[in-house]
Amino acid sequence: MRNESTNRNRGGRKFDKNGSSDRRRTGDSQESRGPRNDRNKSFDKKRTSDSQKPREFTARKEGDKKPVYSKKKQLEYKLRNMSSEEEMRLNRYIANSGFCSRREADKVISEGRVTVNGEKCDAVGTKVSYKDNVCVDGKELNPEKKVYILLNKPKNCVTTSNDPQGRKTVMDIVGNACSERIFPVGRLDRMTTGVLLLTNDGDLTKKLTHPSYKKKKIYHAVLDKKITQEELDRIANGIELEDGPIKSDQIEFVGNKQDEVGIEIHSGKNRIVRRIFEHLGYEVVKLDRVFFGGLTKKNLPRGKWRFLAEEELRILKTY
Repeated sequence: MRNESTNRNRGGRKFDKNGSSDRRRTGDSQESRGPRNDRNKSFDKKRTSDSQKPREFTARKEGDKKPVYSKKKQLEYKLRNMSSEEEMRLNRYIANSGFCSRREADKVISEGRVTVNGEKCDAVGTKVSYKDNVCVDGKELNPEKKVYILLNKPKNCVTTSNDPQGRKTVMDIVGNACSERIFPVGRLDRMTTGVLLLTNDGDLTKKLTHPSYKKKKIYHAVLDKKITQEELDRIANGIELEDGPIKSDQIEFVGNKQDEVGIEIHSGKNRIVRRIFEHLGYEVVKLDRVFFGGLTKKNLPRGKWRFLAEEELRILKTY
């Protein structure tokens, strides 16, 4: 393993299984933060004193500061009270209702199957708001609130809404999470595990999956045999596959194991990580996505899911 000064194209970092790295902290020395023991003592003292205080309830008087609500409650409030005046394209309104995708909505509109406030509408560029009455084939649509679910995908599970072959899908795991129609963002093949986002937010899905946005993905790959540093350099510099050239943004051994590799890539091509190593004569025995667009699977057991926190959502949209 080379030292940091010779790790071209990889930033001189080592991957761990949660997708984080050993990037050194600067401007945050032990001296500037104070001795660790003193910090722990002060924290324990404060925690002890706070826990000894009796909890009392007092009614808020006029002029008192308003209570501070958790970020989760703030987000729920925003979703319940979205502005009815906010205008959007008609195809987005239809897609938000869960009826179909935005592209399919354009076809439905052009076929004259949509009415807005009782009037037939076949203009794709029409703008509406939540106060408008929109119907498709006479059935009123209700725009859904946005839902964001993070799943630590297990193996032997297909990333699709339904499978003609009857195999287990990710929707079998999260199907009862909400009443809204959600769908996976991108794909992980059946035997690949790790970070997978499911949502009904079409705009965000496009930003996370379109190659032009270059959203970062990090995978932990376990190979059937040891790989050399020279071959990692080849991947970093670019190799030619049957559907065009591809290169990693960063690639390193995981710890000191030469058969385990952390690879950072933003391409969304089908089975891209497996195909990269197969091109060089290696089989990927295990593949786990540990990072996707700012999200990790830390503290989320395999096969479990949870809703995103507001801070995670902010990072996801701006990362």
